[in-house]
Amino acid sequence: MRFRQKMLLVMVWLLTLSYGVGGVLLISQNFRSSLAQVEKTTAESYEMILQSVQLVNYVDIQQDLSSISNALERMNTAEGLVGMRLTRNGQVLYLTGFDTEDFETSAAFESLLFSRDSRHFYEIKGEVQTNGRPLELIALYDISFVYEARDEQVRTYHQVLIVLILLGGITAWLTSYLMTQPLAKVSRTARALSSGFLEARVNSKTHDEIGQLGADFDNMADRLTENINELNLAMDHQDRFMGSFAHELKTPMTSIIGYADLLRSQALSEEESQEAANYIFSEGKRLESLSLKLLDLLMMKRENASIKLIPTDMQQLIENLTLHLQPVYKKKGIVLQCKCTPGLCATDPDLFSSLLTNLLDNARKAIDNGGNILIMGEKVKGSYRIRVFDNGRGMPEEALRHITEAFYRVDKSRSRAQGGAGLGLTLCKEIIELHKGTISFASREGNGTCVTVMIREISK
Repeated sequence: MRFRQKMLLVMVWLLTLSYGVGGVLLISQNFRSSLAQVEKTTAESYEMILQSVQLVNYVDIQQDLSSISNALERMNTAEGLVGMRLTRNGQVLYLTGFDTEDFETSAAFESLLFSRDSRHFYEIKGEVQTNGRPLELIALYDISFVYEARDEQVRTYHQVLIVLILLGGITAWLTSYLMTQPLAKVSRTARALSSGFLEARVNSKTHDEIGQLGADFDNMADRLTENINELNLAMDHQDRFMGSFAHELKTPMTSIIGYADLLRSQALSEEESQEAANYIFSEGKRLESLSLKLLDLLMMKRENASIKLIPTDMQQLIENLTLHLQPVYKKKGIVLQCKCTPGLCATDPDLFSSLLTNLLDNARKAIDNGGNILIMGEKVKGSYRIRVFDNGRGMPEEALRHITEAFYRVDKSRSRAQGGAGLGLTLCKEIIELHKGTISFASREGNGTCVTVMIREISK
């Protein structure tokens, strides 16, 4: 049974119960009030008859019983009075209306309610003294109209109750429909999401608890969609990573296998053998470098929580690194300069040195025939900014969006010839994220490149 149907049944049941109990109590109370009023009225009527008999007896004590009978005859017009009986010592002296059997005389009573032949009567009994001897006067009143009024009220109540149940049922159905409609919308949205339609939303317009449920469901769906998109993006990156990795392995492995087979199957001169061995060695070293960098990436992701940051003088770190690399770059015709101001940051010095080394190495590879590389460090609004400028080839705008992806290279043939595997900037991105910093790139083809690293400064 659906929740809407359960709500309808419960509301109709409560409506029926409340109107049923209320109606029964009201009719019962009204009937008791009417019956009490009739008993009071008949008691007053009987008292008047009894007083009239006493008055007749007082006026003429010597008169016979016919005068009393005549007085009773005149009093027989009271409303509801259907019979009277006057007896003395069990002898009936006056009887009017019903037969003697219609009166209840089985027990001593002053007033009595009883039913007979679907009619309802109220009987009152009393005594009056005449000539020192008691007379018993019984009056019989028909009060069936009180019960008939009650029965009519019950019939009317049943008709009204049926109408109220119908109207209440319609109202309850509309109410349950309106209350459960947002829930039905949530259910439809959930089914749409489960079938793959990630754009489905509840978009609840109400501000009650059900409306809040719809809003929370939409927030959950938004987060779920973001997670799925991120997962799809991660899978795309993984696919590109695996494709690039396979491609990186294919060329050196083909060369190594080819030269090894040549050495194994043919007699070569000493010079040819040396050339083949050198090529196998260089390609093997390149594979070794690739595997070491991949291992660095893996270890960096797994040991994120274990990195230990210490206060580091950035000016000293950068100047020492530049001083160490200047002779190497000078041999290649590249002028490496450093301009830094003091700044204290929390870093892992070895990792941060590796970050800067990779940035400088990329700048070196972008310069063809001599050039300049400048590394600058300065404080900027609570952070320390490091910028690496070069006047090399630069990069197209499209390349800037993928530059930190694993195995991505702007010029694949040139990078491979220089021994690059496309993992340097990926390592840089991982390192700067471990330091809660940022890295960004600005470049134009033919105008060089600027890499900016931002890391939070700490107070001394």
